[in-house]
Amino acid sequence: MNNICLFPGTFDPVTLGHTDIIDRALPLFDKLVIGIGRNVNKVPMFSDEQRLNWLREIYKENPKVEAVLYEGLTVNCCKQYNANFILRGIRYVNDFEYEKAIADMNRSLEDYIETIFLTCLPQYTSVASTLVRDVLKNGGDVSRFLPDAVNETIKQNGIGK
Repeated sequence: MNNICLFPGTFDPVTLGHTDIIDRALPLFDKLVIGIGRNVNKVPMFSDEQRLNWLREIYKENPKVEAVLYEGLTVNCCKQYNANFILRGIRYVNDFEYEKAIADMNRSLEDYIETIFLTCLPQYTSVASTLVRDVLKNGGDVSRFLPDAVNETIKQNGIGK
């Protein structure tokens, strides 16, 4: 059996915190599916297509990585891509409490799906998409928190500084 992992999130925008978790998880799995979840309760700053394009651009040289869009339950996305693992990044202790509750629910729904937590490196602890969006909306420079592909788009579209 292949070890396929789903890394779900909104990735709005993709940050260096996200790519750190992805890059460090790659040796652990045969395939990593990055699932951009569509949440009806959230209006993203960047389109689904834009976020998908960023991830595909960043990992275009890595055949182990696939980026997809999904709606609904994360466990259903796991089934669709034959993923038996869910990857989640942890920045702070309170992240763990929240993520553990989700992992427990997912495990209750599908007991073969195991959630794997990776802690982010210290330099990415404060890099959250929500904070990056706030800085962008207020004209700040977020370039040091974002991969080159994301910075290029932001620069081309005149977003932020």
